[in-house]
Amino acid sequence: MRRSIVTARRQLIIRSAAIAAALAAGAPGLALAQAKLKVAAVYTVPFEQQWVGRIHKALKAAEARGEIEYKATENVSNADYERVMREYATGGNQLILGEVFGVEAAARKVAKDFPKVAFLMGSSLKPQAPNFSVFDNYIQEPAYLSGMVAGGMTKTNRIGMVGGFPIPEVNRLMNAFMAGAKETNPKVEFSVSFINSWFDPPKAKEAAFAMIDKGADVMYAERFGVSDAAKEKGKLAIGNVIDTQAQYPDTVVASALWNFEPSADRAIKLVKEGKFAAEDYGVYSTMKHKGSELAPLGTFEKKVPADIVAKVKAKQADILAGKFTVKVDDSQPKSTAK
Repeated sequence: MRRSIVTARRQLIIRSAAIAAALAAGAPGLALAQAKLKVAAVYTVPFEQQWVGRIHKALKAAEARGEIEYKATENVSNADYERVMREYATGGNQLILGEVFGVEAAARKVAKDFPKVAFLMGSSLKPQAPNFSVFDNYIQEPAYLSGMVAGGMTKTNRIGMVGGFPIPEVNRLMNAFMAGAKETNPKVEFSVSFINSWFDPPKAKEAAFAMIDKGADVMYAERFGVSDAAKEKGKLAIGNVIDTQAQYPDTVVASALWNFEPSADRAIKLVKEGKFAAEDYGVYSTMKHKGSELAPLGTFEKKVPADIVAKVKAKQADILAGKFTVKVDDSQPKSTAK
């Protein structure tokens, strides 16, 4: 009995020594295997906002799988953004995410001050070595497909479009949508408006009402509030980034979905492996990487004309096969309706 106890103790000592030696030698992944990766996010809008909501969803999924320890702060003002970033960086977080469109300089300054922390931020600019990667919702492919659906559903040949700000991240989706609508309906005209806010549903709703009053019978809901206006007026809407058909079963025909999981999972994996570097994650939002998709037609499956459905499926197949490329047009879209 005594001999077995001594043997067990010796094995434990040997095992502990081996682990210590491996850690000292910098064995990849061994240290992080002992604890969850600490991840934090800083958002200027509430979690419910569609764009941020998709990032939050992906990180919550990683948390649920037990891969990360996740903390996030919502509704952070631009003036306070740098302070919150620094608190998370000094708090031991190994990966920090957020959207820095209005605070580019401050965010990049923080990244320079914390070179050992990985940053993956929504940005209009390029990556910054060694630790500042950027991403964006490059979902122009499903936006094009949703436009094809819209072109086939309008009866008045007038589509209303309400966006947040006329920046590249919004413009490219609206332009792709318009091109898709033109493919299935060359006669369609567009009314375009920007509310200069990322989250102001009442303002977006009023802008949508004005377009509907001028004949628009399909609305492109780039912002929250547009689908509410369409519902109240008995018109149709096309969703963006998230699928809200469950809330608007008789209003939202189709939606271009953004899946942030491919981007989030890649960053988490690289940080754990000690291989995170400054790069552009835009490609991981494309359909090829499952970063975006056209939502199922659901309640409108029997209502969208069969020939339109066939054209959309064919175009989707061409996109996935690399036979068709949706043009990335970052220029501000203009109204064509008279």
